[in-house]
Amino acid sequence: MAIETERKFLVKGDFTPFVVSAKRLVQGYICSDPRRTVRIRISGEEGYITIKGMPDEKGVSRFEFEQQIPLADAKALLKLCDPGIIDKIRNYVPAGHGRYWEVDVFQGENEGLIMAELELSSDEEGFDTPAWLGEEVTGNPRYYNAMLARYPYRSWK
Repeated sequence: MAIETERKFLVKGDFTPFVVSAKRLVQGYICSDPRRTVRIRISGEEGYITIKGMPDEKGVSRFEFEQQIPLADAKALLKLCDPGIIDKIRNYVPAGHGRYWEVDVFQGENEGLIMAELELSSDEEGFDTPAWLGEEVTGNPRYYNAMLARYPYRSWK
């Protein structure tokens, strides 16, 4: 079990020249309570179940448990999820020091939203901000995937 520490940003510019790989992610939520979430994800040809706790007061860190599960199980569990499936293309952009920006280009009901996240070893860790990075949305519940599943980006307008 681990503590996930990440920062999230909107994307305002063209990050695509820097992408080194990409994969499609489809995920749903069995539980999307603000105090805890249980997510089922299909990442390429792999399935995962993830449990996340409530974010800290800064919205930067929270408990995370993730376990790979058989793809067939992930597909079956997605059918049990609450309405609102997240579908996105995750692009990997080098961030230095062996880290990668994960730039998510949302599809479906969240089309038009592009967010970048960077996992850090602590909330004090520094990082370079590329020119294509926009407004920071770390800690803003509106941009949590569990919230986007219930209140998609397209409905904000």
